[in-house]
Formats: sequence, C-alpha cells, structure tokens
Amino acid sequence: MIREIITTSDGSSTIRLPEVDEHYHSKHGAIQEAQHVFIKNGLERLSQKKVRILEIGYGTGLNALLTALYAEEQLLEIDYTGVEAYPIETAEHRAMNYPELLDTPAAKPIFEKLFEAEWEQAKTISSYFKLTKRKLLFEQIEFKAAFDLIYFDAFGYRVQPDLWSADIFSRMYQALDSEGILVTYAARSVIKRNLESVGFQVQKVPGPPGKREMFVVYKRSKL
Repeated sequence: MIREIITTSDGSSTIRLPEVDEHYHSKHGAIQEAQHVFIKNGLERLSQKKVRILEIGYGTGLNALLTALYAEEQLLEIDYTGVEAYPIETAEHRAMNYPELLDTPAAKPIFEKLFEAEWEQAKTISSYFKLTKRKLLFEQIEFKAAFDLIYFDAFGYRVQPDLWSADIFSRMYQALDSEGILVTYAARSVIKRNLESVGFQVQKVPGPPGKREMFVVYKRSKL
C-alpha cells in the first residue's frame, strides 16, 4: 500500500495511506494528539515509578519517543513493548520531524536509538527507558498480566474494524495486570460495547484537538 508523508496542523509530520485516507496520527496535530491521549490521559494517571507499557501500533515511534522523554524528566523507569506488523522504512523515519519540534537535546538521539533498535530484542534506550519491538499481528498477541498500561493506537475502525473487535480486546484484557489501564483516541459506541463485553470499564474524557472525546479504559472499575 502506498504511504506518503504529510504535515499535520501542529507542524509535526505523519504518514498517510491515500488509498484508504487513513493517517498514522491525527491530521489535526500528531504530537498534540500523542501527548493528550497517551501521556496526559495514560501515563500521567499512574502513580508507580516503574511502568510496563504495551503499544498496539508502534508506527512512527512518536508515542515511544514522547514516553522516553517523559521518563527522563520524571525519573520514571519504563519497560516499553511496541507491537507493529508492518514497520516503516528508513526514509519514512528520517522524514519525521519530531526531534526538531520537541526542542530538547535528548529527542534526536533517543529517536534514532528507537528506530535502530533491533526487532525482537530488549534494548536499553536511555537510563530510564527500555524498548522491545515485536513484529506481530494483533491477533497473535498472547501476553498475560504483563503490562500496567496499553497505548491502543491501531488504524481507525472505519478502515480496519477487525482491530477493534471483542477478540482483540480480550487479548488486551489478558495482557493487562489487575490495575491496568488502556487508552485510545477512539470513542465509537461499537468500540465501547466491544470493550465492555470482555470486562473492561470504559470512561469517556475530552479528546485531543479535532476530536471531541476519547476512551480511558480500566481493567478494574475506578469510575
């Protein structure tokens, strides 16, 4: 499938799939979306100093980059697993302008290390951030109580509804520890029903720029 590089509304880049008009990140602002959905409404909700994160849809590495920078700022030890079935190419990675826009000296070397890390191997990226990239289809995921937080960043329901099925969410439920949280940019009613059907408790909160709402999802009810 053809992929093209575009600039989103906050000046940050992302990848667009023109055949299905789908984007790796919000066209209203890639960095803004990632900060709001995954850092503010995900990572910042946790109180522990050691966090195990699973990202569903590793994509450009933007969410991992922001998480690694947050870990350095907060002295937070993070073990991060990113799942991606179709990794991006070197040229696409080079075209992402996140380090320049984030304007912190650590951003560029960390972003390079994230991309250069070999797949299927745990790699130390910084003093506080360890990364394992897994090349898997989502339906192949079989983790058990291994994570405190899931970033669910799959392509949208309009394009790939099978990625938002009860079967996939059952795998997410099993992957989370008992007090685990899942966050996603999505807010469709059908997605909420599928999440609840496997035991999750779903909360709607304000979404990122260009999106009214998003979901914060709890394995154990905190609502």
